[in-house]
Amino acid sequence: MPITKAELTKARKIWGNALVAISKAYDNKGIEAATKLANAALDGAYGYNLGPVLFKPTLTSGEKTFRPTREGALSYFVGQNPKFPDTGFALKGWRSVKSETAACFIEGNVAMWMGWVTFTDKDGKVTRVDKSWGYKKDKKGTLRIVLHHSSLPYIP
Repeated sequence: MPITKAELTKARKIWGNALVAISKAYDNKGIEAATKLANAALDGAYGYNLGPVLFKPTLTSGEKTFRPTREGALSYFVGQNPKFPDTGFALKGWRSVKSETAACFIEGNVAMWMGWVTFTDKDGKVTRVDKSWGYKKDKKGTLRIVLHHSSLPYIP
């Protein structure tokens, strides 16, 4: 069954809600609770079970810029891994995540989306990033993120 725009919207909402839940868990219950939710989010949303995920997070550089493995993605979200220089993007006190579509492409069980994602933290500070997600529908009909690219906007 082909992917729909409604499914893309739902997938982005699920991702944003998971990020907020991880942040709140960290603030209220600590790193163990946040890590548990981050693991569940990775298993629920990403396609690491399908192969490498083309993941380029916002705040990465150098040799560890790209995160094609689940281990690298988990480290980006919650840190705690000496193999990666991460402090945990999901631990930054996020309270809301909203996306705005620039364009999307759907072809059967593969879809790509790009736009802006706005994060608001517990102090009201807003961060807006340029983001692209690629999705593939798995055999059970679940959308899986197979491409995740994020960067801060260019400011001339």
